[in-house]
Amino acid sequence: MTDTLSPKLRSQRMSLVKASDTKPEMIVRRLVHALGFRYRLHVRGLPGTPDLVFSRLRKVIFIHGCFWHRHRHRFCKLARMPKSRLDFWETKLEGNRLRDLKNKRLLRKEGWSVLEIWECQLANIDALRQRILYFLDDEIA
Repeated sequence: MTDTLSPKLRSQRMSLVKASDTKPEMIVRRLVHALGFRYRLHVRGLPGTPDLVFSRLRKVIFIHGCFWHRHRHRFCKLARMPKSRLDFWETKLEGNRLRDLKNKRLLRKEGWSVLEIWECQLANIDALRQRILYFLDDEIA
């Protein structure tokens, strides 16, 4: 199956995909701020440029889109595979997943704790709030 858009239209559409300040990221940022935690955004000196960085706690949070980062939870419907150009997409998305694993490994090796939040997990804000609190509570760690 071929792409239904011309290369020019596909390029225009893909240029609209945001890398930061995405809707899921903004939801998590507001939630973390409301919980009373302060953070830095997208620290470039850290592997993978984490979305939220809590330097004093040595903790980072990544907010991943299920499609782009290949969420492998069996109930996640957002991580579907496109129907066209499968060879391209499988290579691209698997590369993203492997890069994420490498970055998490590097961060942990440097003494950072890592929390991944998946786009589909935003459906249950109460559970997400508890997960974030548990992760960030430095009394527990």
